[in-house]
Amino acid sequence: MLFNSLEFLLFLPTIFLLYWFVFRQLKHQNILLFVSSYIFYGWWDWRFLSLILFSTLIDFFIGYRLNLSTHRNKRKFLLYTSLFVNLGLLVFFKYFNFFIESWIEAWADLGIQMHQTTLNIILPVGISFYTFQTLSYTIDVYQRKIEPVTNFMAFASYVAFFPQLVAGPIERASNLLPQFYKKRIFNYEFAVSGMKLILWGLLKKVVIADSCAVLVNDIFQNYQNESGLTLCMGIVYFSFQIYGDFSGYSDIAIGTSRLFGFNLMRNFDYPYFSRDIAEFWRRWHISLSTWFRDYLYFPLGGSKGSLGNQLRNVFIIFLVSGIWHGANWTYVAWGGINALFFLPIFLLKKNRKHTNAIEGNLPSLSEFLGIMKTYMLVTFSWIFFRSESIKDAVRYIERIIDFNTFIPNTIRHKKIIPFLLIFVFFEWISRKQEYAIVLDKKYRIVFYLSFAFLILYYASVEEKTTFIYFQF
Repeated sequence: MLFNSLEFLLFLPTIFLLYWFVFRQLKHQNILLFVSSYIFYGWWDWRFLSLILFSTLIDFFIGYRLNLSTHRNKRKFLLYTSLFVNLGLLVFFKYFNFFIESWIEAWADLGIQMHQTTLNIILPVGISFYTFQTLSYTIDVYQRKIEPVTNFMAFASYVAFFPQLVAGPIERASNLLPQFYKKRIFNYEFAVSGMKLILWGLLKKVVIADSCAVLVNDIFQNYQNESGLTLCMGIVYFSFQIYGDFSGYSDIAIGTSRLFGFNLMRNFDYPYFSRDIAEFWRRWHISLSTWFRDYLYFPLGGSKGSLGNQLRNVFIIFLVSGIWHGANWTYVAWGGINALFFLPIFLLKKNRKHTNAIEGNLPSLSEFLGIMKTYMLVTFSWIFFRSESIKDAVRYIERIIDFNTFIPNTIRHKKIIPFLLIFVFFEWISRKQEYAIVLDKKYRIVFYLSFAFLILYYASVEEKTTFIYFQF
């Protein structure tokens, strides 16, 4: 079920009314959340419900057994079982065909033709997200950072919590699970902040991301015939598309959770105003980057040890982050490119230089140049993220730098540019706020109605598209 669909428009208020006015006891509210989450997830394909239920049962049982056992080897066996089962399912559904095709292509390069056998495997929506969420629980229980839960319904609701189930934020058990045990009391101000987040998230998705998507698809599908300047604009449009799409989903997820009394972690913090690549990665997809930091980077040694080990750890994090996004070498290349961009400031130990938002109404010259440099590096890497293959990405870049094809005959895509500039302005003036529509009381109703009108208008004239990160 899509957030930007009529079904969800009917689904959300129905569950909201039942949750606060019918199922008032905590136990009953958790049951309602569990059932509604399975309805929400099964709307795509009910067969995938068996996978999420299987992962839930496995990790609930393993968490329970970890608490009972004090034998080191037995506890390790239980942890490895959880890792093997969850990552095994993820690898099979997401990467099986990719590994087979890559293996055959490698032999073909050596002149040996092999028969290609692939399965018709459908990627379950959100499997990367809920897999990491359940793994964080098992790992934290193993490390005795949290106590295992004994209430299966609370745990199952945590794993399948519908607002953030299919595209995050990837919640930690230490933050979200305890909220299923606490009595929720309706808080008007908290719910209003949730509605504002939903409104802003829908505007990002429907008005910004979906409008850019039409242009991006056209440009990338016909890049061989486009001018270099048009291709540059194509990358810029994609940078807005992926940000509006993914951060828009996160805003809607966080806002929806607040309607039910839950508080989720922040997933985006105005990343395109970052002054270096390290700051960008602290502000982009925060739940995933911190997950890799805590469960992979630190266990590998982090920034300790020899320089060689430190560099190894940096590249592992970025490459694994790349392959997490999809079964294509373009994502691996995207991760590797970002590792190379990160390397200079890491070696100079300047990766913690910028940890606060920019002060003042306008950035200083050095801050502005830092923002532009970082945006250009990030946007360049998006070419690989968006392209169908490494070869397409390289050719896309070659055509950009071919001066003879750079200047277009006509200027296209004029209508979207003012919206993007206005969007950037709102984000800039709100960069110290939780979201970009914390407005003065005198004017906010006008802006809210304008935003709602734009969402309804673009929802009716633009082709409805799914969220990009559903494929991951």
